[in-house]
Formats: sequence, C-alpha cells, structure tokens
Amino acid sequence: MTLNRAVALSKVSGPEAALDLIAPLGERLSGYFYFHGVTGALLLELGRKAEARVAFDRAIALANSAAEAAHIRSQLDRLAEPQGSAAASG
Repeated sequence: MTLNRAVALSKVSGPEAALDLIAPLGERLSGYFYFHGVTGALLLELGRKAEARVAFDRAIALANSAAEAAHIRSQLDRLAEPQGSAAASG
C-alpha cells in the first residue's frame, strides 16, 4: 500500500518526499483514518504544526475505535512540545 511506502520513504528520503508521494491520494482517501494519521505525522516531522493539527483532527473524526482516537490524541499532544522535542522523539 502507498501509505506504508510513504512511511518507509520518509525514513530514507524525509517527510517531504513522503508527503509528495501521498498528496495525489488525498481526495480518494479523504475518508480513511490512516491517511490523515500518516499525513499528520509527516507534517509534524516538518514542524508544520497547524497543518498537522488539521490532519490529526480529521483522523480522530474518522477513528473506528477508542484506541485509534487515543493514538491520534497522543500525536496531538506532541504538537505542544517544543520544536526540537517532536523531531527528537520520532
């Protein structure tokens, strides 16, 4: 799946390359929890906190379980960390 490939690509080529890979899927996967979760995580790595918050909020709205929502809330908590901390913990 392309989302898995994007996560792997982000480790090798960085989050910007991964976002470029999944951007064309935005409309088709707009109702898919994992798309927004991955997008939010990549945006967070880039320090684009406002955009990451939007993606994480969409993911929470699409969560199918309390565990999925809790995981995304933990990502939202990272938005409050100082800029260097978010990158260092990833």
